[in-house]
Amino acid sequence: MAFALGLHLLAAVIWVGGMLLMLHVVRPVAVSLLEPPQRIPLLSRMLGKFFIQVWGAIAVLLITGFWMIFSVFGGMANVGWHVHLMLGLGLIMILLFLILYFIPYRKLQICVDESRWPDAGAQLGKIRMLVMVNALLGTLIVLAASGGRYL
Repeated sequence: MAFALGLHLLAAVIWVGGMLLMLHVVRPVAVSLLEPPQRIPLLSRMLGKFFIQVWGAIAVLLITGFWMIFSVFGGMANVGWHVHLMLGLGLIMILLFLILYFIPYRKLQICVDESRWPDAGAQLGKIRMLVMVNALLGTLIVLAASGGRYL
């Protein structure tokens, strides 16, 4: 249980922390220092590297989460409300990531390859909005997971 929980928490930290870093540190600095022809390819490549980590985090979260629910606690009927909330919001986060990855991120890659900076910027804006929602959901999950059993 301890190993699975540790992996689960590490995966959550990678995903949620990475989103917060991109939103509040990387993007603002890139916007302040770089023009679109330099900034947009940089952000696109950074997102690509980060998304590889997100795919791994999703796999670890699902495997460890369901393993703990069913092998340790004996099923959904035996876990607290905070675990139900964590699972529900986590599945919404995964859905939003899938939308983000397969629609605006794919379009962003095409726009970058064709040097269409205004269109690429529009796709980055869509990605940013979805990441903001996911970062909020991830933060709520962290709060529920860490304090839920004490409420």
